Amino acid sequence: MRSPVCVTLLVWLLSDAAARQFTEEEMAAVRQRIKSMFYHAYNSYLDNAFPYDELRPLTCDGQDTWGSFSLTLIDALDTLLVLGNHSEFQRVASLLQDTADFDIDVNASVFETNIRVVGGLLSAHLLAGRAGMDLEPGWPCSGPLLRMAEDAARKLLPAFQTPTGMPYGTVNLLNGVSPTETPVTCTAGVGTFILEFATLSRLTGDATYENAARRALRALWKTRSDIGLVGNHIDILSKKWVAQDAGIGAGVDSYFEYLVKGAIMLQDEELLSMFLEYDRAIQNYTRFDDWYLWVQMHKGTVSMPVFQSLEAFWPGLQSLLGNLDSAVRTFQNYYSVWRQFGGLPEFYSIPQGYTVDKREGYPLRPELIESAMYLFRATGDHTYLQLGLDALESIEKITRTPCGYASVKDLRDHQLDNRMESFFLAETIKYLYLLFDPAHFLHGGGAEGDGSWEEGGEEGQCVLGAGGFIFNTEAHPLDPAALYCCSRHAQDRRELRDVLLSLSEPAEKSSSKSKPPNQQTESPPPGQSDSIALKPGEKKTPPLLSCPVQPFSARLSILGQVFTDNT
Repeated sequence: MRSPVCVTLLVWLLSDAAARQFTEEEMAAVRQRIKSMFYHAYNSYLDNAFPYDELRPLTCDGQDTWGSFSLTLIDALDTLLVLGNHSEFQRVASLLQDTADFDIDVNASVFETNIRVVGGLLSAHLLAGRAGMDLEPGWPCSGPLLRMAEDAARKLLPAFQTPTGMPYGTVNLLNGVSPTETPVTCTAGVGTFILEFATLSRLTGDATYENAARRALRALWKTRSDIGLVGNHIDILSKKWVAQDAGIGAGVDSYFEYLVKGAIMLQDEELLSMFLEYDRAIQNYTRFDDWYLWVQMHKGTVSMPVFQSLEAFWPGLQSLLGNLDSAVRTFQNYYSVWRQFGGLPEFYSIPQGYTVDKREGYPLRPELIESAMYLFRATGDHTYLQLGLDALESIEKITRTPCGYASVKDLRDHQLDNRMESFFLAETIKYLYLLFDPAHFLHGGGAEGDGSWEEGGEEGQCVLGAGGFIFNTEAHPLDPAALYCCSRHAQDRRELRDVLLSLSEPAEKSSSKSKPPNQQTESPPPGQSDSIALKPGEKKTPPLLSCPVQPFSARLSILGQVFTDNT
């Protein structure tokens, strides 16, 4: 295992020594190339595949894959805004309101529907104001895209109605969970809901969704092994591990991602504590020379000495916690694999330094580009921009077709597959663009206008979009300030209701017993609830701010560290 690592570090050092410095003009030129890439893929989907879920770029037609609801259009909606195309965002948002239907007899992945559909609609809803759409009074706590997201999420709730609270992997959107549905699902399929479901609950005031996600997380937490690891697939009814390989890649990855990002977005110490305990076990048992291997979850012995392309999200996640040294070294390893093949194979044998049989493909995944974006934000090192340019060149040279971009079936000879997954438009292109646009509003900059923030909530009392956006695992940005805004308003309404009830109930009882009719107090006119809430002799206290500019300590797009020890 030592030899490939030495080669990796040598390649990195040589490339680092010659790393170019990108000027503002060069970065702007790369952004234009990325936009052209997006519109070639996007227009090819509209011309050849809509209303199917995905484009087939070799045959120039479409296919349904994850549920038959024009998935690519939903997944790409917020990317349109990221690229600055407000008019097309408005057109597609209106089109989806008229055409998207979740009341259909289709078996859908609970995990994929959540991250792509619910996440995509929530993100589009939160960005609708910036796109210039007409907003309902009280936005972001109401709106048509929010109602669509809730409709989709409501279809997933039957999967969570299990004795353990851990969800089934598949649900029929019309009929619920099939009696013959397998109880075995992957770890990520249990633990990747807290971002979308908590956002939905706090925007709508319905705690059902967040409660379901938290119950699943806590149930999964209790199944970890004596050495602190979780496996790859679990029986959600018996809570027994069916696949006991522990790692950070496929089947597990976004579970760890959501513990960190959920802790940031919700300022939740419980989620952070869970991740930190996992991280200690991961570093102790799975990390070797800044690679992360797969080990037996109970013994810690190596079961698969491979790197999976989905693991490439890990350096970016580490950077969010301020673990930059470790993140940079791991990224170096992963980047060396990209340079070897012009993409990341799904599986890469670390001892052999080559692809694994039948796992040689690259389906246009975003994870390494995602980590490059975070690490560039944290370090300012232009080596990460070079990776972005390498990725752009590779994708253009290897995967471009007359009808879009095709997944690579085999990176050894660059054979193509007839599929363009929706995440290519939702994630890969978005992260690539944001890597080369450090002044973008999603990073807290003001490139999209004179101000990077906007008003929202009842009577415009909330400051939204001021920075600290959290990306779900499908790269859909969520604004923590919006969650705080709506939950604060909901709390204010609950407190007022409770005060009114506590005052009215004794008054009703006493008036029926002792008060003569001419001494009963008249109800105050509507709109004077403040005076009702004050008891005789009390002074009115000023209300808490509904939405401070940044009601959270996260600065994830500006600095590497978003949590401090005293948070």
